[in-house]
Amino acid sequence: MSAIHVLAIITTNPGKRREVLDLFETIVPTVLAEDGCIAYEATIDAEDAGPAQAELGPDTFVVVERWASLDALDAHANSDHMKAHGARTKDMLAARKIYILSPI
Repeated sequence: MSAIHVLAIITTNPGKRREVLDLFETIVPTVLAEDGCIAYEATIDAEDAGPAQAELGPDTFVVVERWASLDALDAHANSDHMKAHGARTKDMLAARKIYILSPI
């Protein structure tokens, strides 16, 4: 099986994006050290990207992830550090959508 790609679209409560991103940055080294993690980073709207850009807005960011397998992604999602991160940020989030994708 080829690598799994994940797009996690996170919308925070108004004005909370920076706080959530700061907390996100604290877990990045731990996540990157997980077995099967290939990439894990938060992204926001690029400035001056032109008319083709559909903007996420000031309260949304996207976590771009790549995992070696669905098993590695499942282990990540069920890890103690991700459960703790979810508990720390849950009251600051308005919405979260996770897209799990396979290359064609």
